[in-house]
This record gives sequence, C-alpha cells and structure tokens, in this order.
Amino acid sequence: MAYRKLGRNNQVRRSILAGLTKDVIMHESIITTEARAKEVRKFVDKMITYGKNGTLVSRRKALAFLHNDKAVVAKVFDELAKKYENRDGGYTRIIKIAERRGDDALEVKIELV
Repeated sequence: MAYRKLGRNNQVRRSILAGLTKDVIMHESIITTEARAKEVRKFVDKMITYGKNGTLVSRRKALAFLHNDKAVVAKVFDELAKKYENRDGGYTRIIKIAERRGDDALEVKIELV
C-alpha cells in the first residue's frame, strides 16, 4: 500500500493522521493541505466503516487508532453509522480553496458528505 510520508517519521505521521481524523469526525469539516487531506480521507472512511460494522472488535480498533477518544468513537458508532448506513463508501469530499500565502501549499477543505 502506497502512502504519503508527509515529511515525518512513522510515529509523528500516525499521530497527525489520528488527530486530523478526530477533527474531521467531530467538526465534520476542516481546512488542511491537499496531501494531508488525501491521506486522512482513507482513515475517516475506515472509521465510518468500523462504525457501520458495529462489532466490539470494530469499536476497539477505532479506539486504538483514535488514541482512546471515546467521544469521537461514540459519534462514529451512534450518529455517523446511522447516517451512512445505505452508502457504500465515499463518505468525504475534498474541495480545493487556494494556495497558502507562506509556502504556496494548496489548501483544501475536507468534509463529510
């Protein structure tokens, strides 16, 4: 599986992606760079799929990835799983905004559909 390194080592990258995943789930949209948004999309979709499964194993996998944040996992399993029960994937949308002023990185808005 190919993935973006985001200029970080493995532990830092995993922590960044977990934090961005939590933010997308809780706020339902965030603004970040395009590379991070494309990478975090995979994990948001995986968390919602875990919620749709609804098993104890799925809940524990979600808790392990999201650093035991029970509020986020509860939202995934209670609200988002019901919202997307008839949808087979594609739970996020990426909208391009503009280049960031300091380093010209393309900023995008990633949101739940």
